[in-house]
Amino acid sequence: MPIPTPGDVHVNRPLTNISIAYIQEATAFIADKVFPTVPVQKQSDRYFKYLKEDWFRSEAKERAPATESAGSGWRIDNTPTYYATVFAVHKDVDDFTRANSDEPIDMDRDATLWVTQQLLLKREQVWAQNYFRTTVWDTDLQGVPAGPGAGQFLQWDQASSTPIEDITGAAVLIAQKTGFRPNVLVLSPTVYNAIRNHPDVLDRIKYTQRGVVTTEILAGLFDVERVLVPWGVINPAPEGVPGDADFDFIFGNHALLVYANPTPSILQPSGGYIFSWTGYLGAGPAGNRIKRFRIEQIGADRIEGEIAFDAKLVAPDLGVFFANAVA
Repeated sequence: MPIPTPGDVHVNRPLTNISIAYIQEATAFIADKVFPTVPVQKQSDRYFKYLKEDWFRSEAKERAPATESAGSGWRIDNTPTYYATVFAVHKDVDDFTRANSDEPIDMDRDATLWVTQQLLLKREQVWAQNYFRTTVWDTDLQGVPAGPGAGQFLQWDQASSTPIEDITGAAVLIAQKTGFRPNVLVLSPTVYNAIRNHPDVLDRIKYTQRGVVTTEILAGLFDVERVLVPWGVINPAPEGVPGDADFDFIFGNHALLVYANPTPSILQPSGGYIFSWTGYLGAGPAGNRIKRFRIEQIGADRIEGEIAFDAKLVAPDLGVFFANAVA
């Protein structure tokens, strides 16, 4: 063996120009992209809801000479409320670890990124739990592998399925009940993959530029303003137990067609609103804040993140949920 050996003249050390961390891009999350965000100064409060029935009923009547016109009005429900729950998480960066870290590790930077991703994951989970499941919207349609009956449809990864007819038919249903055409279609990644490769869809777009299916192409095909695909991935398994890696998409195998008001204001309906507590001291537009403060008794700096919001269902008749849209 030659002397000196390669091990004598080189000691492995961390590369300063590369490291590996699975940090999901903010674009993978859609909780702030579907329904409008309403900034609020108080953690909880009320809002008014005008009864739809009164605004779609025609009370105008023929008027005879020298008689009063027909009179009527509308009712207001002042009982709906929101409550902005505060979610928080922290990471302590102790002096020993910071001083002993090799490049390219930056404990303060990494802790801030980790805390931020924790909050994004939590907000995405809450959004899915509140909006992206059955028994939430007025209409649930269940995907089945064969022989669909009432309230069912053939799953869109089946050869003879009809996703275009199913989705556009649901749009007509929403418009018929509310007077508003849905403008947002949320497709989980597995559903998006099935639709963009469906023969009916490929046949419809074959003469478009390059014949490539994108979310913009699908938006035009389904006559909505936006098609959103939530790529967020979650690992629900507890740390340190056997099989603690259980990665999956947050949004399952489902789809949601809904009307989301692009400019929330008085007398404007929306399937949902995100009430963000911006009145929380130091909070940003999403009710979010990151703090760093010293804890001298443990010799560490704490990186703490909070986000305060309520993903509120406002008008369940403005959405149709497609459960198990693919097998």
